[in-house]
Amino acid sequence: MHLWLLLLILTPGREQSGVAPKAVLLLDPPWSTAFKGEKVALICSSISHSLAQGDTYWYRDEKLLKVKHDKIQITKPGNYQCKTRGSSLSDAVHVEFSPDWLILQALHPVFEGDNVILRCQGKDNKNTHQKVYYKDGKQLPNSYNLDKITVNSVSRDNSKYHCTAYRKFYILDIVETSKPLNIQVQELFLHPVLRASSSTPIEGSPMTLTCETQLSPQRPDVQLQFSLFRDSQTLGLGWSRSPRLQIPAMWTEDSGSYWCEVETVTHSIKKRSLRSQIRVQRVPVSNVNLEIRPTGGQLIEGENMVLICSVAQGSGTVTFSWHKEGRVRSLGRKTQRSLLAELHVLTVKESDAGRYYCAADNVHSPILSTWIRVTVRIPVSHPVLTFRAPRAHTVVGDLLELHCESLRGSPPILYRFYHEDVTLGNSSAPSGGGASFNLSLTAEHSGNYSCDADNGLGAQHSHGVSLRVTVPVSRPVLTLRAPRAQAVVGDLLELHCESLRGSFPILYWFYHEDDTLGNSSAHSGGGASFNLSLTTEHSGNYSCEADNGLGAQHSKVVTLNVTGTSRNRTGLTAAGITGLVLSILVLAAAAALLHYARARRKPGGLSATGTSSHSPSECQEPSSSRPSRIDPQEPTHSKPLAPMELEPMYSNVNPGDSNPIYSQIWSIWHTKENSANCPMMHQEHEELTVLYSELKKTHPDDSAGEATSRDRAHEEDDEENYENVPRVLLASDH
Repeated sequence: MHLWLLLLILTPGREQSGVAPKAVLLLDPPWSTAFKGEKVALICSSISHSLAQGDTYWYRDEKLLKVKHDKIQITKPGNYQCKTRGSSLSDAVHVEFSPDWLILQALHPVFEGDNVILRCQGKDNKNTHQKVYYKDGKQLPNSYNLDKITVNSVSRDNSKYHCTAYRKFYILDIVETSKPLNIQVQELFLHPVLRASSSTPIEGSPMTLTCETQLSPQRPDVQLQFSLFRDSQTLGLGWSRSPRLQIPAMWTEDSGSYWCEVETVTHSIKKRSLRSQIRVQRVPVSNVNLEIRPTGGQLIEGENMVLICSVAQGSGTVTFSWHKEGRVRSLGRKTQRSLLAELHVLTVKESDAGRYYCAADNVHSPILSTWIRVTVRIPVSHPVLTFRAPRAHTVVGDLLELHCESLRGSPPILYRFYHEDVTLGNSSAPSGGGASFNLSLTAEHSGNYSCDADNGLGAQHSHGVSLRVTVPVSRPVLTLRAPRAQAVVGDLLELHCESLRGSFPILYWFYHEDDTLGNSSAHSGGGASFNLSLTTEHSGNYSCEADNGLGAQHSKVVTLNVTGTSRNRTGLTAAGITGLVLSILVLAAAAALLHYARARRKPGGLSATGTSSHSPSECQEPSSSRPSRIDPQEPTHSKPLAPMELEPMYSNVNPGDSNPIYSQIWSIWHTKENSANCPMMHQEHEELTVLYSELKKTHPDDSAGEATSRDRAHEEDDEENYENVPRVLLASDH
């Protein structure tokens, strides 16, 4: 009698005993795809197809739902599962709610080898026609203009199906295409596993081989048949309804590769188990043991490892081999007359971590040691610090996530976070990967950040990463700066706008009565300014706006009142201006004649050079007197401009030089300011006043006849100002 030994290497068994059968999840209506807005009922039942007793637990995308009824209605897509008190978790069923106009539906459930019905449905199915069905982009035969078709003997091959159809849209036919459908084909039965009655058979002892599988609880009536093989030879009588094969005695020539097949009696579905090597030995070695140095199997990357395989007993030449989980080939093999052998692994790497065992064989089949786990601890690599923020440019108030991660390193890893070398906090990654630290940003959080990682084998520091926190602008303050307390025509007005908070650059806009005056950009503190040479039209409300790309802020309105006559009069035509200029020239000539006559009457008379005989001390102009001509672009003040913030009011306007009449009148009457120090000039001033009045009678304003009807009202106002300004000025001077 020969003895046989069964050894199943790297083929773990599937424990079926003690496991509750899976629950069954059904759909009503039985289609896995529905239109968005429709409802689908889910029903959870036990293996006997009866409704669940007690509470039913429902899951969507592996998350527990609150409902506990055995039947629920859903409107959201997802992968649904259920379980009951007497059953385990059901297989996942994906239910889709499509917003499209055309969908392709498949009946559920569908198992391997089933014939499945596909249905092409439109939202308005009455207006849907010429339906065509496709598989993997190719039209299925005999599938034209059918409401539904049957696909025979489907399998789990991930084929994709879709359909097309025409829909009526008024007088047009529009082609609609459904989304691809992957039919959810469930396993009819599990892949078989070959099991042996003993892991250490002896020559001559019996052996029982079992081909284990499990039918779906929804198809318990399907009939299966089994067949077992050694290498390419069929064992027993071939196909049998029994999954077991009894071998009376195992012999050395029975060593080989064993496997089994399971198929339905209709031959529609067939599955094969993995191969298991069975070896028979005559006098086996026993108590194979694996030992690892350093003791305990705890190594640091770069160290050397020794694997020591030994047996308690065995005869003859023993072949030792070393194996690592997940590798098909052995790590090494030695044959020697010894009960112990060593394998040296130099400079271990991270990939060397895992479970190891060794095997010893002295005749036929190896005997395995128990598994021993080797841990290779990896020092952390330089971590990488990244920022995660809700926008590309961080703003005050944003929640910033600092994420630090070392791509290599054994867990647990402790991460520390720094801002300008000041510790912010730490976070641990127990299972490896990275860790994060959150900050609610303020302006003070700008600067350099870094992190370090430490798993006890030496800390590593990241490179510094700079962060700039952008601050939105605050509400700006508009300040008006003028050379005097009351603004007059011709003054140079500075509009200054400034936000006390906000990241640069800041763009400032200036407005007069909601009309844009201009803009100016500030790349540092202090705000920005805009200058105006004032006319009476510049009276009104002013405001400004500040914007640095994070939202504009508008200032409060500041009111300005400019008094005096406008330098830009639209009512005067070129002919009127020319006549008035001639009047001024005649007036100046008359003044010169009077001055000459008086000089001849006085003893001093005129000097030889034609200049006045008055001494400088008699008629010297005060140093504080203003010039007779004001350039609006070149203000004459020498003191700092006075700021005005709350609606200043101005009066006593000095006319500028753009109007020749008022400029000249002001220039002539301005000499009245010095007449008190010069009696001769005072007398001349009075005589000029009389001459001016006479001259005005002979040169009336002739501009009104040339004005357009649109400007006539303005020109009459100009004539009134022309008549009144000299009298007002003379009256104020006297």
